[in-house]
This record gives sequence, structure tokens and C-alpha cells, in this order.
Amino acid sequence: MKRGPDSRVPTLFFISELRKILRMEPVMIHTLGNGLRIAAQRSDGNVAYIGVLVNAGSRDDKEGRDGLAHFVEHTIFKGTPKRSSWHVSNRMEMIGGELNAYTTKEEIMLYTNAPAGYEERAIELLADLVRNASFPAAEIERERSVITEEIFSYHDNAAYAVFDEFDELFFKGSSLAHNILGYEDSVSKISGTDCRAFLTSYFSPGNMVIYCVTPTPTAKCLRLIEKHFGSLSRPMPALGRSIPNVAPRFDECKKRDNHQANVVIGCPIFSQNDPRRYALYLFSNILGGSAMNSRLNQELRERRGLVYTVESSVSLYSDTGAFQVYFGTEAKKIERCTALIRREIEKMASTPMSDRAFAQARRQLCGQLLVSGENRENCAMTLAKSLMRHGEIHDQLHTSGMIMETTKDELMQVAGLIADSEFSRLTLT
Repeated sequence: MKRGPDSRVPTLFFISELRKILRMEPVMIHTLGNGLRIAAQRSDGNVAYIGVLVNAGSRDDKEGRDGLAHFVEHTIFKGTPKRSSWHVSNRMEMIGGELNAYTTKEEIMLYTNAPAGYEERAIELLADLVRNASFPAAEIERERSVITEEIFSYHDNAAYAVFDEFDELFFKGSSLAHNILGYEDSVSKISGTDCRAFLTSYFSPGNMVIYCVTPTPTAKCLRLIEKHFGSLSRPMPALGRSIPNVAPRFDECKKRDNHQANVVIGCPIFSQNDPRRYALYLFSNILGGSAMNSRLNQELRERRGLVYTVESSVSLYSDTGAFQVYFGTEAKKIERCTALIRREIEKMASTPMSDRAFAQARRQLCGQLLVSGENRENCAMTLAKSLMRHGEIHDQLHTSGMIMETTKDELMQVAGLIADSEFSRLTLT
């Protein structure tokens, strides 16, 4: 009997395969008396992944101090009353572990990984930093130079800079506009007092989530987190975020003496809690995902040789979002590339995919999730991020299921929403 395309690779296949790869128990969500939320999961293996996610990022920088959140992320490791900067960095490294952090527009993540059995060392260290980071003046000055060099390095890479400068225009007038790193002038004004105020304002129990994924029994990990974080008492911050107004359509070109033109085109889209986001992820992957078989890569690179790189991306925030396409090409080919991108988007909005092609597209995206499921650290971080953003766990299993349930009509509706939008464009040449 001839089988339909969906029967070859049903949803349950991906779910079962993910379960085999992850080999983890269900996630336990627990809230301490002070409001701190915990996502804990027992895993196999020999590594403990533990981190603190803070609901604050560059969008919450103090006025006139663009880059403050990122500055705090760098300097939080520079000492506490009982530890020097060297002792902080060496605490996990001396057992073969890692201590690191990153900042986005809406989040700061402090995280560790270490051999299993050292959970208390990691949890106590994170608690010491969150409670007691002292931001010593000498360390502040040294790190200011490091961050300034980081800013310059991004300016020197047009493929990175074009995204930051696009946001500056796209979200102009809002706190989402400025570069996460800040600017040389704003970073020069940040003080230890600014850092301490940011820490005590935003690193509060109700504004954080801890994840703990380790072979150690979950009950023991919860006791350790209670021991070191349970008495932390800071009021819930007033984030004060206002929904940004997207700037009127723009088409700007900035001269940078680059051999290649780096171009971003983009339009506004819905926020990270919108149920249409799964159809959007699927649309973006089909159109310009990382695989060589994306429509834009096939059309612009493989068939026509117009670009070396073309990719689409989705940036979803708590109250807004942006859909973008990046490509690098010769200046004389910009208009042709832009027209072809718009044509592919309009085709996806107006022409239904065949059942077979649609089944393959869903299978591909879920397969990519299957591969990403091998990265235990990213999976652990996802627990905290989904609990922070959605109030529940949306891991690879959840996302795969939602992708496989997406319909062709839902895909076309999202494609139509984007096709009907006015695209802004920024070019760095």
C-alpha cells in the first residue's frame, strides 16, 4: 500500500528520538519562598550544568549608560568581599569546569559547567556573585578598556555591525535600538556605583530563574539552591519597558570602504509569546535557514552566483519582534538580490507547498532540533529561558511537537504577513 508523505516520518519519531538522545528525566519546576524559580532535571553523564538567568538586558540600561547590562555581565566576576577576581575565575577552572556569561537585549545569563559532584561549589559561587559582587574600581577601569576593544572589533566586522546598526534605525527612539555593548562614549561613563545599582535592582529572586541539570539527585540540588539563594531578599524590579514603535520604513546606505556590500532587510513581526511563532520558525528555515537547501541559498547563490552568504533570522522579544534577511554581495547586485528575496517570500505566501515538500520541511527543522539536542549545555539553558519567557518548559521535545503540528495554511498566513509588510533596508559598503 502506498504511504502518504507524513506517514514516513511521523511526529512521534522525532519525539522518541529526542528522548533517546537527551536521556533525561522530566523537568521539576520549583519556586523558593523568596520567589526564585528553579528548573531542575536529572541527567545521565558526568557533567553538571548550572546557571542563573536574569530578566534584564541592554533594553534595561540606565539612560545615558548604554551598555550597562553588558558591563555588569563582564565585571560581576571581578571580585566579592571574600574573593578576588583571580579567585572567582579560578574557582571552577581548577576542577576543570567553566564560569561564563552573556548578555542579550532582554536577558543576562551567568552559567557554569563542572564535573558532577561539584554542584555546591558552582551554586555557592553563583550565589556569592549575585549577592556580593563588589565591582572594584581598579577592575572596572581595566575591564572598560577590554569592552571598548570589543566594541571596536564589532565595528570592524561589517557582517556583525550591519545588524546592530539596522536595529538602531529600526527601533529608533526605544531602548531596543542601541547596541548591546554600548558605545565608547557611554561605556566611558559607567561607574562601579552604576553596576552595583543595576545588580541590586535586577538580580532579585522574583526576576531570576536558576537551571540545574546534573546526574546528582534533583532533591539534593534543590536543597543546595535553597541553602545558598533562599535568604536572598530584594524587591521585584519595575522593568519600565514600553512597547517600541517601529520607525517608518527606511533605505539607507553607509560607506565603510568594504569590498562587499553587507545588507539587512527586515520588517516588524509579533512577539515571542505569539502562537504563530512555530510557523514563523518553519517559514524562516525554509526561506533562509542554515542548510544549503534553503530557498534563498538555492536561488541567490547556487543558481545565480549573486552572494556568498544569505540567511534569514527571527528576533522575538517580550512585546515585539523583527524578521530579517542578511546577504553579502557586490554593490551593483543589491537591487537584484532584494527583488529575488521579495519574490521568494511572495511565492511562499501565494503558492502552497506540496504535501511531500511540506513534510520534508518539517522533518528537516525537527531533525536540526534533534542535532542541537546533543548540546547538553544549550538544552539546559533552554529550560531557564522558556520558564522565564513562557512560565513553563518549552524544550526541544515541545518545540518539535509544535513544528510537526504546524499546517500549510499557518505557514502561508505567516508568509503572507511578511510579504505584505514594508521592508526597511540598511547597506554597509
